[in-house]
Amino acid sequence: MPDIEAHITGTVWKIECKVGDKVEEGDTVVILESMKMEMPVEAEDEGTVKEILCEEGQAVNEGDTLVRLE
Repeated sequence: MPDIEAHITGTVWKIECKVGDKVEEGDTVVILESMKMEMPVEAEDEGTVKEILCEEGQAVNEGDTLVRLE
């Protein structure tokens, strides 16, 4: 089951998907804010959003799982 992980340490600024959404490779699923810059986190695989493991305003570290696909 593919996971979408944070590529930087920052704060979840906006979640761009919801459970049940179909995503394709390259789709933005979460936007992180770090050092006053918005950084999109994109899907590296296609699938359906099974679980969202973060919420807006949450601090995350590089490598934390944000979204799980099936």
